Amino acid sequence: MTDEREARAALCAAAEPGETLLNRLIDHEGADGALRAVRTARVPDGLVSTDEELQRCARRLDRWRIRLTTADPEQDLAVCERLGGRLVCPGDPEWPTTLDDLGPQKPYALWLRGPGDLRYGCLRSVAMVGSRAASPYGLRIAAEFAADLAAQGWTVISGGALGIDAAAHRGALAADGPTIAIFANGVDVPYPAANDGLFAEMARRSLLVSESPPGSPPQRLRFLVRNRVIAALSRGTVVVEAEYRSGALSTATWARKLGRTVMAVPGPVEARTSVGCHRLLRDEGAILVARPEEVIEAVGRFGADLAPEPHTPVLPRDRLEPATRSVLEAFPARGAAGPAQLAAKAGLDLAAANGKIGLLAAAGFVERDRGGWRLTTTAKQRR
Repeated sequence: MTDEREARAALCAAAEPGETLLNRLIDHEGADGALRAVRTARVPDGLVSTDEELQRCARRLDRWRIRLTTADPEQDLAVCERLGGRLVCPGDPEWPTTLDDLGPQKPYALWLRGPGDLRYGCLRSVAMVGSRAASPYGLRIAAEFAADLAAQGWTVISGGALGIDAAAHRGALAADGPTIAIFANGVDVPYPAANDGLFAEMARRSLLVSESPPGSPPQRLRFLVRNRVIAALSRGTVVVEAEYRSGALSTATWARKLGRTVMAVPGPVEARTSVGCHRLLRDEGAILVARPEEVIEAVGRFGADLAPEPHTPVLPRDRLEPATRSVLEAFPARGAAGPAQLAAKAGLDLAAANGKIGLLAAAGFVERDRGGWRLTTTAKQRR
């Protein structure tokens, strides 16, 4: 009989992540029984109900059996341990129960590298994804949002890719906050290679996560498949930049399926990198977020994590008492006006209006003119 952890390690190597049939097999037979079925390519009794399903299941088991011959789960577990990592399985204290929302597409186990606690880190977490070919605007927004979120105790989850993903991870690290990268390859494989330094720092301070054993190279389909894990681990997904067919949109689709909050950052209307974000806002009901506080409001505690109102600049005119401000408002944008005209517009008697005009002149808002009084150049600019 194979140890549960070793069995799941072997199944991670035998099958692609998120195989519905394999999860059914594990639920039906347990991890050890599922591995035994794969090794013998024998379909357990009661797993399927029709001959067609039986044949399809047998073909899949045979494919996994062939892949299993090249697997070495003991070695994979040893390599992971040498890297300071571990294999986390369903039922372990570190296993996030939010992954169970994926149902028959949940991970069989997760390979972790780094000191962060996965389950704890996901309690207050936000996914931040976007274009690899990001604009300077998108990179700045992703880094600033991530830094502010991390500084307030939120874990930033992303995929470790170039562009928005890397900017989000770096922003969180810059704020000395938690961040998690979900890989489509082994946690010891730096892909893309340009982010090698970033991954080394995350392995030292944060957390790298993968469904594939150490040494697994990246494969194109795994990038889309891993997006379901990014969405499931977080309380909401923010798309910073995305082209019309961006892979980041698949994370948003999974988030919506799982009942998570979907948010998007607007961009310039003519920018290709924001077409996907604008489509989410217009057609998919995503929440527009322009500040980190709005992200926290969308995914935080109801009624407790409300975003403060944006601060508006306080102008000198805002400090004027109401009657004086009413006289200032009575001045025409161009030309001059006499005291009687200003008094009538402000609703004051002439003596009171003259007194307010004197105060405005002393404060530099108005000046004398041949036709009466007019706004100074500075007052016009601040109007």
